[in-house]
Order: sequence, then structure tokens, then C-alpha cells
Amino acid sequence: MTDLSGKIAIVTGGTRDIGRACSIQLAEAGAKVVVNYHSNKAAGEETMAAIKAAGGEAILVKGDMTKKADVDALVAESVKAFGKEIHILVNNVGGLVARKKLAEMDEEFLNTVVSLNMNSTFLATQAVVPHMTAGSSIVNLASLAGRDGGGGGSAAYALAKGAVITFSRAMAKELGPQGIRCNALCPGMIDTTFHDTFTPDAVRTHVENTVPLRRQGKSEDCADMVVFLASDKSSYVTGANIDINGGMFFS
Repeated sequence: MTDLSGKIAIVTGGTRDIGRACSIQLAEAGAKVVVNYHSNKAAGEETMAAIKAAGGEAILVKGDMTKKADVDALVAESVKAFGKEIHILVNNVGGLVARKKLAEMDEEFLNTVVSLNMNSTFLATQAVVPHMTAGSSIVNLASLAGRDGGGGGSAAYALAKGAVITFSRAMAKELGPQGIRCNALCPGMIDTTFHDTFTPDAVRTHVENTVPLRRQGKSEDCADMVVFLASDKSSYVTGANIDINGGMFFS
């Protein structure tokens, strides 16, 4: 097993689906984890229980990652609980919000989607980097939508995730001389509440029947890669945007 003992990790949106899997697996690997949630405290408590059951150590912190004050408070809670250094940041907060075509979108909707996906990543990165030392790792959750433009009505989400992809490359260049790595994941069809809400069953079945691996992905498939990218086993990997889609798309 990957050993992250002595490492401090922050996972934004860390209480369900991919975020929950990342929080649990980082804790299982030995990291002390700061698990962020926005509004669903019950989901946060379930995640904390799973971490405790796995023998891990974590704290649960409420906060809206689109607001600088909340991001700063999250970092302050990490420092208070675990010390001034933060070694791993997983920027998982994001979402589609709604499927809207160009004619249906207004500026407020566009700004909401961009803020949720890109601004949250920027704010957390900016707040955490001053606490990072050489060997630290940032992993951003982008999306296949950022690669291929997304499905119907997801233009705002696709452009926001495309920005996350580009931001990850920019941070790899900027932070590399400090020994800080930055990578991103680009998940495809992962079996999560995201797709329960926004993707018809017929589309999900079609993906299962046509992708080379003949299944939807699992949150744990993403978390496995996050743990790898957080560890020294990926010490020469930075600026990568890694596709996790069962062969649905090749970049």
C-alpha cells in the first residue's frame, strides 16, 4: 500500500462520491485528512465514520469553496488541527448545476458554473500553496467534458473544466521550481450522484455497452489515481491531465 504517513491532505467536496473515496483512501494510506463539505453534514459524518473505521484520522470542516473567507477558514482549521504544513490538496468541488443550451443560459448561470468549478480550484490552490513544501502535490478534478466539449446542455460546465485543465498545466509550470506538482483527472462516465441527477439511464447504458471496458467507472477508480498522484511514486509526474474513462476517449 502507498504510505502517506506524516502527510496532511485537504479534500474539498470530500463527503460523497469521488470526494468521499479520495478522503477515505488518503486516510487509509496514512494521511491526516481535512474533509470539506458545503451543506450536507450527514454525508460528512458518514465519511468521517468510514475514515475512523479504516483507522484513519480526519477533521470535518464546513465551507463554501467559492468564497475566499470560507477557503481561508478551511486552511486555518487544517493548521490548527495538524500544523502549518499541508502536503496534499485535492480540488474536488464542482458540478454541472443544470443542463442549458446557449439560448437558455444567462450571464448569472455561466458565472455560477465557472465559480463552482474553476474559482473554487483557484481559491483553494492560492490559499494552500503557501503551506506546501517540496514534494507536495495538488490534484484537480477536471472532466472528460473539458476534453471533448461535454454532452448536450453542458457548455458552461465543459468550458469551466477546460479551464481547470489549463490551470493545472499552468500551476505545474509555476510551482514546479518549488518542488510542488500539479496534475488533474479527467473522469468520464463515473457511477455517481452527478450522473444519477443529470444523465438519462439510456445514455449510461449506452456507455456501458460501447466503451472498451464495458462498464461505468467507480469513484474508487478516481481515488486510486489521486492517491498515486499524491505520493512519491509519481514524483516526476506533473502537468498531466489523466483520462479515466474506460477507453471512451483518447487524448
